[in-house]
Amino acid sequence: QVRLVESGGGLVQAGGSLRLSCAASGLALGTRTMAWFRQAPGKEREYVAHISWSGTSTYYSDSVKGRFTISRDNAKNTLYLQMNSLQPEDTAVYYCTADFLRWDPSRDPRYWGQGTQVTVSS
Repeated sequence: QVRLVESGGGLVQAGGSLRLSCAASGLALGTRTMAWFRQAPGKEREYVAHISWSGTSTYYSDSVKGRFTISRDNAKNTLYLQMNSLQPEDTAVYYCTADFLRWDPSRDPRYWGQGTQVTVSS
């Protein structure tokens, strides 16, 4: 019954921007920590960013800090990732995730979306 559906991926030139969205159903995002992960070809999944249940605290990997912005609209039950100054190294499938109330980096998040492809050309 729980579904996380990502959208907004596509092909963009280096230096461009994309905004990813994650629409949730069967789950109230306002009570959960949300995060974005990504997986590039031939590589394992890696952490990108997460946001606290209240939306008051955000965190980023060093590779995207200053370029990406994670946000949430609990009234719309939607998570976002604004990606600016995109580089070819950002090419990956991006996954929306939902966890419990508090973030625990020692485990994978509880729920995952199907992923959306982001391709950055040079």
